[in-house]
Parts: sequence; structure tokens; C-alpha cells
Amino acid sequence: MILFLIAYILLLPLTVINFFVVLFTSKDHAKGYFRTTALNIDKFGNREFRKLWNLTLIIHTGYQFGNPEETISSALGKNERDGTLSGVGKGLAWILNTIDKDHCSKSINNFLTT
Repeated sequence: MILFLIAYILLLPLTVINFFVVLFTSKDHAKGYFRTTALNIDKFGNREFRKLWNLTLIIHTGYQFGNPEETISSALGKNERDGTLSGVGKGLAWILNTIDKDHCSKSINNFLTT
């Protein structure tokens, strides 16, 4: 429990420090670095918050969140396609699809190995 708390407490300040280190030392590669980081955070969120997502974003027969190789948007897209999003899930998908046209369907990963 202590290590869990320490890890979460350190996450934000280390992320901010790392942002500036990458920005000022890797200007040529920063865009790709930040995109990879965003993708990794998305996959982490899908796995780490799977109980919350499965409870709030889908109906009980929906495609389950939690695959460590999949993004939240991919799982949302599969549930959107299958018609198994809850009201909250539909709202989140609508927001993402408004920001980026067809975001959830474009994010579906059909090549997962697990």
C-alpha cells in the first residue's frame, strides 16, 4: 500500500519534470516521444481502471476493458460498434468523436494477441 501511494504521489511531479527535459533536450524527437507517452498512458488507463470502465461505460454484455495492449478508445470503439455502450459510454464516445471525427471506430485494434 505504501509503495502504491508513493508511486502515485511521484507520478505527477516526475511527469512535469520529464516533459521539460524531453522538450529541451530532444526537440527533433519530442512530438513522437509525447505521442508514444500519450499512447502508453491510454493503455495504462484501460488496464488500471478496467473495473470502473466496465461498470460505467458498457452494459453487462459489452466488450470488456482491461487488455494491457489496448487503448480506452479501442475498447470504446468495439462497444460502440456492438451497441453495448451505456449512457455514460455513449457520452464519452460522442465527446471523443466530436474532437476527432470517428475517433473510436478509427482506434479499434483488431490485431491484439491476448
